[in-house]
Amino acid sequence: MAAFAVIALFLGAIGVYGVLTYAVRRRTREIGIRMAIGAEPRDVTRMVVMSSLGYSLAGVLGGLISALAATRLLTTFLFGISAWDPTAFLAAVIVVTVVAGVAAWIPARRAALVDPLVALSAD
Repeated sequence: MAAFAVIALFLGAIGVYGVLTYAVRRRTREIGIRMAIGAEPRDVTRMVVMSSLGYSLAGVLGGLISALAATRLLTTFLFGISAWDPTAFLAAVIVVTVVAGVAAWIPARRAALVDPLVALSAD
């Protein structure tokens, strides 16, 4: 089960990274304009990470609600812990949020290093 959980977490991180890389590429011109008028790289990084973490936290909240709704079905598969174990739920939320944040930070950092002239001349 732990191996499948790690694989699922890895695939989720790859998915978040891919979607955010695509979103940042689509916003290259906007980011170039922001950089040209004086935005600092940390501002661009913060903008991209915060917008992506908003979506990630919405997904985590949806997953948490679904998991809480499914606790009665899960009781037969759990050994040594109750179906409503706050530590397990909190650990899952923290791990998924941290992984999503790291997966969002990589394209955000790349966006912050874009040259405004190159970004504005790109199609």
